[in-house]
Amino acid sequence: MQKIKTVLLAGGLGKRMEHLGHNRPKPMVPFGGVCHLIDFSLNNAYRSGLPEVLLLSHYSERKLIRYLLETWWDLPGFSLHFGPYQGITLENIDATFATVTRAQENGTADALIKNTRYIFTPGITDVMVLHADHVYNFDYGAMIDAHRRSGAGLTIGFQKIELEYVKLFGMVELDKDFNLLSFVEKPATPTSDTIFSAVCIFRADILKRYLSDLSKTNWQRDISKDVIPAMLNRGETIKGFPFSDYWEDVGTVERYFRAHMALLSDMPTLGLDDMPKTLLPAIKRRYVKSHGNVINSIVCDDCDTPAPIENSIIYPQVEISPLATIRNSVILPGAKVLSRAVIDNRILLEHDVCS
Repeated sequence: MQKIKTVLLAGGLGKRMEHLGHNRPKPMVPFGGVCHLIDFSLNNAYRSGLPEVLLLSHYSERKLIRYLLETWWDLPGFSLHFGPYQGITLENIDATFATVTRAQENGTADALIKNTRYIFTPGITDVMVLHADHVYNFDYGAMIDAHRRSGAGLTIGFQKIELEYVKLFGMVELDKDFNLLSFVEKPATPTSDTIFSAVCIFRADILKRYLSDLSKTNWQRDISKDVIPAMLNRGETIKGFPFSDYWEDVGTVERYFRAHMALLSDMPTLGLDDMPKTLLPAIKRRYVKSHGNVINSIVCDDCDTPAPIENSIIYPQVEISPLATIRNSVILPGAKVLSRAVIDNRILLEHDVCS
């Protein structure tokens, strides 16, 4: 693991998430009642035995870095590298941001170029690129081993999803030996139900060469739109690695809501113990099948209201009136449901007040 550089792209603005992404980076969007989106990739890296993750942040990065310093710091055998902010602490965060000047980054590949000195360090043979806005549990070790055994210039993760959603992702086609045959970013008319799961491992020397070559062209500065198609067009060996367990990009309000409801299905996609507990961890959560006023919901120990709650996920520090009704909804921390309000098929943001 020492010869691989793990890079976590966490600069997303999250425009497709509409109000959920307001005033926060997309990786900081809460999920499952227990964590934030970025916690899944970090937890996977930690559990896979990767010693370090290089964070490439951008939008609202002070808020994101502060959160990571509070939550993911000082874990045994694991560290975060903050690129140009390396050495930052909770005590010097304001002073560090006052002195660091950064160039504008315009795309995922551009983020790699602007941070080459942190990525292509001596002895690095492979670069694994992760995204900070996907929900999944995964052992990266198996994928790294397969990549190295194959001798491929690039290995990409893939998964099958409903055809109607393929247009939101990179569509891939593979042969029976998992060789990549075609790659189309966000196709208008999908012809395959298989997508890029946004985890990829490059041979370091090949990635560096393609970034250099493409930077001299009129490109879109994007891994999926530029780097992968260029490698495919030039005949590089690109392998696919299956993501057989649950994986989801919750990058739209619809998919975010749907992913929460899937936690409450007869065959839940993830259990509470499958998710990192990083959001107000001192407050215990529990799944309730049916008890008193609560039916098929995830609630917290600080949720002591007698109001009926059904098929919903109630985050910590939520205030619910005894006369209110909650159905099929996601209530984020700090929201207030007052009086006789009926919340049905809704997402309430932090500090929303409904009466």
